[in-house]
Amino acid sequence: MSELRVRVDQDLCTGDGLCVQYAPEVFEFDVDGLAYVKGDDGELLLTAGATVEIPAHLRLEVIDAAQECPGECIHIQRTHDGEPLSEEERATLR
Repeated sequence: MSELRVRVDQDLCTGDGLCVQYAPEVFEFDVDGLAYVKGDDGELLLTAGATVEIPAHLRLEVIDAAQECPGECIHIQRTHDGEPLSEEERATLR
């Protein structure tokens, strides 16, 4: 599987916190109660549409967070072409 990136659409975020529970190394809440992705240095990336590389050892956790998110605000894409990760590709990671 190629490298993957993830972003959070704050307009859709419900603040339930599942993503932070699944992968706190990748997601964190800001003071506004919405989830954001974290950069390599652990800082929140507050720019709309900010994406981060998903560490290989956290792929399943991030995919699970995206699938369980009630707001459907977590978007995973392939790094090499920017296309969303398909259901078939998600299944191969299981």
